[in-house]
Amino acid sequence: MERIIIFFVLLISFLCLPLPSFAFEQPSLSTLITVQNNKYQNCVKVFNVDNVTLYYMTIAAINANKFQIDEIQSKAGNILFTAVNKQFLATVSNVNTNQALLRITPVDNNYYFQPGIVSNIFRFVEINLAKKVENIL
Repeated sequence: MERIIIFFVLLISFLCLPLPSFAFEQPSLSTLITVQNNKYQNCVKVFNVDNVTLYYMTIAAINANKFQIDEIQSKAGNILFTAVNKQFLATVSNVNTNQALLRITPVDNNYYFQPGIVSNIFRFVEINLAKKVENIL
């Protein structure tokens, strides 16, 4: 009986110990909101969706992140918006029939800004790719 009690005490104490776990390493919040130099390659991404759908999803992503949309040029696929007192240009272009490219670049060509601005828009689009865009009349 004594062995069983010791076994259960050791088992419970072992289960209460924190065990190391491994996961995909996400950038920390401080690196996303800290102003830093960004690479142009981090501002461009190709999505497996047509350019019209990506255009509307980009507008929705900018709106969801509470950035101010200054100008929309639907014919050219450009969206001019302001985030953290800095203007950005989001350009949607066609790669082929099933793929579109989203490029988010600062208007003043100074890549010293918070990387979370671009990554949050990309993440919003990736999360909502499975959802179908609907026209509400």
